[in-house]
Amino acid sequence: MCGIFGVVGHVSVELAGSCLATLQHRGPDGEGVWHTPYVTLGHRRLSILDLSEHAKQPMSYAAGRYHITFNGEIYNFLELREELEQAGHCFTSESDTEVLLAAYAEWGSDCQYRFNGMWAFAIWDDQERQLFLSRDRLGKKPLFYIALPNGAFAFASEMKALFPLMGNVEANTSLVMAARDRMFSYEATDECVIKGIKRFPAGHAGVLKNGKLEIKRWWHTLDHLQCLPVRYEEQVEMFRELFLDACRLRMRSDVPLGTALSGGLDSSATISAMAFLGNGSQAERMGHSWQHAIVAAFPGTPLDETAYAKIVTNHIGIDATIINIDPLQAIDRLDDYFYLFEDLYITSPIPFMLTYEAVKAQGVSVTLDGHGADELFGGYSFDYLVGLRDAGWNLKQAYEIVGTYYGGWPAGSSQFAKLPSKTRYIAEYHARRLARKTLRRIPEYQCKDASHPAWKGLGHLNQQLYVSTHETVLPTLLRNYDRYSMASSVEIRMPFLDHRILSFAFSLPWTSKIRGGYSKAVIRDAAAPFMPDAVTYRKSKLGFNSPVVDWMKGPLKEFMLDLVQSRSFQECGLIDSERVASVVRNVIDNPNARFSDGELAWTLLTPYLWERSVIKRAKRSA
Repeated sequence: MCGIFGVVGHVSVELAGSCLATLQHRGPDGEGVWHTPYVTLGHRRLSILDLSEHAKQPMSYAAGRYHITFNGEIYNFLELREELEQAGHCFTSESDTEVLLAAYAEWGSDCQYRFNGMWAFAIWDDQERQLFLSRDRLGKKPLFYIALPNGAFAFASEMKALFPLMGNVEANTSLVMAARDRMFSYEATDECVIKGIKRFPAGHAGVLKNGKLEIKRWWHTLDHLQCLPVRYEEQVEMFRELFLDACRLRMRSDVPLGTALSGGLDSSATISAMAFLGNGSQAERMGHSWQHAIVAAFPGTPLDETAYAKIVTNHIGIDATIINIDPLQAIDRLDDYFYLFEDLYITSPIPFMLTYEAVKAQGVSVTLDGHGADELFGGYSFDYLVGLRDAGWNLKQAYEIVGTYYGGWPAGSSQFAKLPSKTRYIAEYHARRLARKTLRRIPEYQCKDASHPAWKGLGHLNQQLYVSTHETVLPTLLRNYDRYSMASSVEIRMPFLDHRILSFAFSLPWTSKIRGGYSKAVIRDAAAPFMPDAVTYRKSKLGFNSPVVDWMKGPLKEFMLDLVQSRSFQECGLIDSERVASVVRNVIDNPNARFSDGELAWTLLTPYLWERSVIKRAKRSA
C-alpha cells in the first residue's frame, strides 16, 4: 500500500519530489523516483509484503523494459508466482509487485482478470513508449490524472500531489455547491472537486501513447454472474467457503494485522473468520499477529456499540482496545484532516481519523474490515422497499420483509403464530399497505449498465444493490476509508469485496438476502459456526457514524457558534452562509433535533471547511 505519482513529459526531479512529498502519509517507509527526460515515476512506500530493499519501487522488470509504480495488494500473488515460474519467469524479491510486473509481461492487459486484489498502478513500457494505467474492479484504490499545458500528462493517488504542477488550484464551483444533492453520485464519475483534475474510473484501464489517452472498461460485474445452487443451505456453504478464503488471502502480510471492530455483523464476521483461520495456522505468508481489535466508543451517545464488540472479542479470546472518541481531542486538527481527506462528505472525519490513528498506535499497519457487505447483501433499511416490490403480492414474503426492518416476525413462523391476534393484524396491515405503496411508486432502476442483457434478470432488490455498489454508496465509502486509513499509513483490506464474492452476490436471489426476518441472511447463517449468536442474529444496526447532534449540542457547541459567526465563514462563496448558520443553530437549540438534522448541518458546513483547508492551503504553498 503506497502513494503513486508520475508524469509523461518533462518535469524536473525537484518538482517531482515536491509532488511526491504530499503523499508521505501514504508511504512513510521509503521514497523512490525513476526519472528520464521524457517520463518520471514516483513512489511512497508503506512496507507490507517483503520489507527489504528488493521490493522498493519504482521497480523495473524484463531487462529494464517495464517500470512500475503500484499502490495496492495482489492477494493471490503466491499462486500467480508459481504459475509464472513454470512459464520461465525468475524473481529477485518476495513481493507482489514483481509478480504483477511479470504477469503483465506474460499476459499483457489480460493479467487484470487474474488478480485478486485492490490496485491502482502505472507501467511504463520503454520499448513501446507507452504508459499502461489500471484501476481495480471497484475502485478500492484511488487514481487521478491531469493534462498539463505543456502537453504533459500526470497522475497520482491523491489530488493534492498534482497541485504543484498546476498554475492555480481552484474549486470546481458548480460541483462543490451541488455536493449536497450529489454527495453519493459524483465519486463514480470522472468529476472532481478541483477544477482540471479527473478521476480515473474504477474497473477501467488506459493506454497513453503519443500524447493520447485511451481508456477502456475491462471489468463488468454483469459479465461474471454465476449459476448458483438452488438450495439455500448450499448457497450458505458456498458463501462460507468463499468468505473464509477471501479472509485467508487477505491475511497474507509481513507486518501485524488487525480489525476496526464496530460490533456490527460485518466487522464481527471478519475478525471471527480471522480467528477461525489464524489459530494455529501454518498457511504460507499468513500474518500471525492478527489479534488486534480496535473499537471506537462514543460513551453516552446512541451510537456506542462497545458492548457488542466485547461480546465478539470475548468469544474469540482476544482483548479489545477501546478508543473513546472525544471530538475536542482533535478539533484543532480539523483543517489537517480536511486537507488529508481532500473531498466532501456528510459527517465529521474526526472519529474515523482517530480510529485509524489508534490502529497505527497499536503497531498495526493492515486491517481487515467489513466494508461492502451492506451494499452487496441488503444491509440498509431503505432496501426493504425494493424488496417489497420483488415480493409483489406474496404477503408471506412481504411480512418477512416488514419484520426484517421493523423488528417483527415472519408470517408462518412459530414466533408470529404466538403473537396476539391484534398484533398479527397490525403486522399484516402494514405489510399490505407498504407492498401496495411500493408497487405503485418505485420506478424501474436505471443505471449505466441498464442495457446489459443480464440487468433485468437481477430483480428489483439486486438492481438497487447494484447501483449502490457501483454508482452511489460504495464508491463514496471506499474513497472515504482510503483517506481515513492512509492518513495514518494504514492499509484496509475488505474480504466482502473479493471479486468472487462480488459475482456471487449479484447471482444470489433476493430471498437469500432478506430471509426469515433478517437482512444479509446468507452472511449470518454462513458465519454462525464461528461467531457469537448475540451478534450474528442481532437486528439493530447503527453503522459507524459521528454522533454529530450530541457533539453539536455538547462539546462542539462553542466551536460551531464561533465558526458560523466568523468573517471567513460569512464571506465564503461556496455556501449560503445565512442559511447554514440557521441550520446549525437549529440543531444546537432544538431539543428534538435528530441525527438527520445534524447530518444536514455538517453537509452544508463542509464546503466552507473544505475550502479553507484545501484550496487556501494550496494557494499559500503555491
